[in-house]
Amino acid sequence: MTLAEKIRYLREVEGSLRGMNRPMTQQELMKAIRAETGKSISQSYLSQIEGGKRPHMTQSTRTLLAKFFKVHPGFLVDDPEGYHTELVSDLRTTEGQLDVWLLQGSERFACDHEVSEVLIKLAREKDTRRCVLLLGEILNTPGLADRLFEALRPETAPLHGREGRRL
Repeated sequence: MTLAEKIRYLREVEGSLRGMNRPMTQQELMKAIRAETGKSISQSYLSQIEGGKRPHMTQSTRTLLAKFFKVHPGFLVDDPEGYHTELVSDLRTTEGQLDVWLLQGSERFACDHEVSEVLIKLAREKDTRRCVLLLGEILNTPGLADRLFEALRPETAPLHGREGRRL
């Protein structure tokens, strides 16, 4: 994946996370960066990066974008030729492997906006592994997942039984 593709992808993810149901525009991104960090880069500079006219960016821009998107600055470079995201180095942490796997899953489930968004949120959590283990414990407790779903999202809980009671 090229730097340009990564920036476009991050704008798409960010738009989804902000409930826009579409990618953030470059202008919206510039305004959000300015509002949330107090720093800025120009829209034309970002356009040159996304258009491939600038294959590299300055260290300060890389740091700013990494901080805003909450990604490692090393992510904001072109991947080496022949690099495949499914290859996982033994040097990566479990946390990093989970985050990559979840982000790949969010891309695969892009047609299911809710699932894609949840996978992205989970990947952005500071302790992804702990969140996954918590989900496992919820699923190990009989009926807890259904009760939590009903309490947190009663409008979408499935009807069950003859009386039409919700789970």
